[in-house]
Amino acid sequence: MSDIPSYTPPPPPPPPPGGSYTPPPPPPPGGTAPSSDRTIMLVLSYLGILALIPLLVKKDDKEVQWHAKNGLGLTVAWILLWIVIAIVEHFMPAIVGCGIAVIHCVLALGFLAVVILAIMKALKGERMRFPVISDFADTH
Repeated sequence: MSDIPSYTPPPPPPPPPGGSYTPPPPPPPGGTAPSSDRTIMLVLSYLGILALIPLLVKKDDKEVQWHAKNGLGLTVAWILLWIVIAIVEHFMPAIVGCGIAVIHCVLALGFLAVVILAIMKALKGERMRFPVISDFADTH
């Protein structure tokens, strides 16, 4: 009755040269969604203000909560140190201020290294403890 042809799917692609193609095995039952969600939350815990996301979203996961509090404490400590260095740079003579600016850059690179190490430890299931900050994360 209709002049419209029916749809036929395209043929499958040919196998790669040099052998046959074996598709990857299906994922195991149960999936990996909770694990990947937890991984994302652990990484966000050490990315500055983004640590508020796991702190507010994952209230039932004590480990994620600890890392989020630790990451927020680390961010607050960095901001306070940055403010102190900026004030000192402003009121020092130019030559001393340039030296402090170099120290500021070195401290920023050190902070970045600490954040990367903390993320790597969190993903392994370990905790990176900081003297005052981690005590705050333990008690609150």
